[in-house]
This record gives sequence, C-alpha cells and structure tokens, in this order.
Amino acid sequence: MQLSGPEILRRMKLNNPHNPGEYGCPDIIIKPFDERCLGSNSYDLHLSPKMRVYKNTVPYGMLPALKYDPAHKYTMEDWFGGMWRNRYDPRNDTYEKYLKGDPEYDFRNPKFLIDPTKSNETGEFTIPETGAILNPQFGYLASTVEYTETYNLFPYIDGKSSLGRNFILNHHTAGRGDDGFCGTWTLEIRVLFPTVVYPYMRIGQIYYEEFTGNRKQYNENPSSHYNGQMGPTPAAPVPVDLFIKDLVEKKR
Repeated sequence: MQLSGPEILRRMKLNNPHNPGEYGCPDIIIKPFDERCLGSNSYDLHLSPKMRVYKNTVPYGMLPALKYDPAHKYTMEDWFGGMWRNRYDPRNDTYEKYLKGDPEYDFRNPKFLIDPTKSNETGEFTIPETGAILNPQFGYLASTVEYTETYNLFPYIDGKSSLGRNFILNHHTAGRGDDGFCGTWTLEIRVLFPTVVYPYMRIGQIYYEEFTGNRKQYNENPSSHYNGQMGPTPAAPVPVDLFIKDLVEKKR
C-alpha cells in the first residue's frame, strides 16, 4: 500500500518512544525538506550540481557536457570545444577527424567498452547555474540533493511526468531502494536529445510503500554496497557467482 503525502509527513514526525513528545524515531528522514515539495503521494527530489561520466566512454577531445548560453547558436562543433578551442593547437583536430568519420568517434567502437564486473574510473564536472547541455550519447551519474533514511517501508524513486515528456530518463532499473537505506540517491541519467539541466531542478520523486514479513535492513546487510553514499556514486563491481554455475551443473 502506497503512502499518501500527508502520511509521509506523519511518518516523518513520529514520536520518540523513549521520550514521548520528542521527535527521534521517524520512519522517514528527508534532508533538506520543504513541504512545498510534498505531493499527493510522493516527495519531489532535486538534482545536485555534481555529475560524473565514465572516462572511458568520452572520446578524446570531446566535452562531456556544455555550459548553456541561450544567446549562443550551438553546432556539433561545440562538443569539440567550439569557439573556445585553440585552433592553432595541432592536437585539437578532433572535430575534423569526427567529420571524416574517424572510428575514434564512433560510439560502437569497442574502445568505449564498460566491464560491469570491474571498477570504472569517472570524471566529475559541476553543472553551472546557467545550466549544462547533456549529450544523448553519454550516460551521466548524478545524485539527489536530498539525503534520505527509510525504516519499516519500501522507498523507490521515479521521474516526474514533465521529465518524461522532455525525454529525460533519471534512472536505469535502479530506482528501487531498501528498508534501512541511508544516503543520497545516485541517478543514471540519459537524454534523447541534447537537453539542458540545472542544479536544484526537480529531477524525480520518492514514494513509499508498506511491506509484510520480517525485516532485513539494508544498513545492517554486510553485502550492501551503497549505504551512506553521498553524491554520484559509480557502480560497484557486479559479482560473477560461480556457485550458481555449480548448482546448474549439479542438476544436469
């Protein structure tokens, strides 16, 4: 059963059982919190200024994002430095290579491979107050401004309808949380078209549902990877469970 907005607020104000009348043991913690962001059955979350990209996925000479200037008439060349690049630098011929169809700038090139079983190095940039233009060919790791803690409930995040209608995807299959999760939420952002995003824009909403059964809290599970995460957090290596292979082979 999904919690309503007023119920979310009530759960945030549960009394401390050891000291009645004092807050201290809420089921839901959201920091910072403002009731203007509380909806009918969710709470709106905001985009933190810091973003990350996997370095291996950005071709040499290309920018992962562009500073947005509404007065500037953008072209494809801007992804390669545009009017800011040094045309007298012989190393700065990446745009010309791109125009010639150099495979170094073909995103199907295996040089951009990601191995999910290993750690992948990231680079960080800050979204300026004027906004940043995201590239449809890149995946971006971002995070919510809000730090949340959830107990006795199942939290999950999703995009807002206005984001969807602008073809902004704020998570890839990873919008589900856990009872006991504490931290900011990492977002896996993709856009269908070059799209401007701004720091502190509403980037999604968090929902809460009740569940049944004995609890297995995320913050007490030794196999949990992301509890306490702050800011855009790269993926932990995905395990290859050879014990499953052994179970399969035993059944043959």
